[in-house]
Amino acid sequence: MADQSRLHSLLETLASIAIGFCVSLCITAVVLPAYGMPVSWQSNVEITLIFTVASIARGYAVRRAFVWMGKRNG
Repeated sequence: MADQSRLHSLLETLASIAIGFCVSLCITAVVLPAYGMPVSWQSNVEITLIFTVASIARGYAVRRAFVWMGKRNG
Protein backbone atom coordinates (compact mmCIF):
# COMPACT_ATOMS: atom_id res chain seq x y z
CA MET A 1 0.00 0.00 0.00
CA ALA A 2 1.38 3.42 -0.94
CA ASP A 3 1.77 6.15 1.64
CA GLN A 4 -0.93 8.77 1.66
CA SER A 5 0.19 12.19 0.42
CA ARG A 6 -0.14 15.18 2.73
CA LEU A 7 -2.67 16.72 0.35
CA HIS A 8 -4.76 13.56 0.37
CA SER A 9 -4.59 13.45 4.18
CA LEU A 10 -5.71 17.08 4.35
CA LEU A 11 -8.60 16.51 1.93
CA GLU A 12 -9.72 13.40 3.81
CA THR A 13 -9.64 15.29 7.11
CA LEU A 14 -11.56 18.26 5.71
CA ALA A 15 -14.19 15.97 4.20
CA SER A 16 -14.60 14.14 7.50
CA ILE A 17 -14.95 17.42 9.41
CA ALA A 18 -17.49 18.79 6.90
CA ILE A 19 -19.59 15.62 7.05
CA GLY A 20 -19.41 15.54 10.85
CA PHE A 21 -20.43 19.20 11.02
CA CYS A 22 -23.50 18.60 8.84
CA VAL A 23 -24.54 15.51 10.79
CA SER A 24 -24.09 17.33 14.10
CA LEU A 25 -26.05 20.33 12.83
CA CYS A 26 -29.00 18.07 11.96
CA ILE A 27 -28.81 16.13 15.22
CA THR A 28 -28.68 19.33 17.29
CA ALA A 29 -31.70 20.72 15.44
CA VAL A 30 -33.71 17.61 16.31
CA VAL A 31 -32.43 16.57 19.74
CA LEU A 32 -32.38 19.87 21.63
CA PRO A 33 -36.02 20.76 20.82
CA ALA A 34 -37.01 17.17 21.68
CA TYR A 35 -35.62 17.85 25.17
CA GLY A 36 -37.48 21.13 25.50
CA MET A 37 -34.59 23.36 24.43
CA PRO A 38 -35.56 25.00 21.16
CA VAL A 39 -32.63 26.71 19.45
CA SER A 40 -32.43 29.28 16.70
CA TRP A 41 -30.53 28.46 13.50
CA GLN A 42 -27.71 30.80 14.59
CA SER A 43 -27.44 29.16 18.02
CA ASN A 44 -27.48 25.72 16.39
CA VAL A 45 -24.56 26.69 14.14
CA GLU A 46 -22.64 28.22 17.07
CA ILE A 47 -23.16 25.16 19.28
CA THR A 48 -22.12 22.86 16.45
CA LEU A 49 -19.00 24.96 15.75
CA ILE A 50 -17.98 24.76 19.42
CA PHE A 51 -18.28 20.98 19.43
CA THR A 52 -16.52 20.73 16.06
CA VAL A 53 -13.52 22.72 17.31
CA ALA A 54 -13.42 20.62 20.48
CA SER A 55 -13.50 17.45 18.38
CA ILE A 56 -10.66 18.65 16.15
CA ALA A 57 -8.55 19.51 19.21
CA ARG A 58 -9.29 16.14 20.81
CA GLY A 59 -8.46 14.23 17.66
CA TYR A 60 -5.19 16.10 17.23
CA ALA A 61 -4.18 15.55 20.87
CA VAL A 62 -4.92 11.82 20.68
CA ARG A 63 -3.00 11.45 17.42
CA ARG A 64 0.03 13.31 18.79
CA ALA A 65 -0.07 11.22 22.00
CA PHE A 66 0.02 8.03 19.96
CA VAL A 67 2.92 9.35 17.86
CA TRP A 68 4.78 10.25 21.06
CA MET A 69 4.09 6.81 22.59
CA GLY A 70 5.23 5.13 19.38
CA LYS A 71 8.54 6.99 19.48
CA ARG A 72 9.07 6.06 23.15
CA ASN A 73 8.33 2.38 22.56
CA GLY A 74 9.85 1.92 19.17
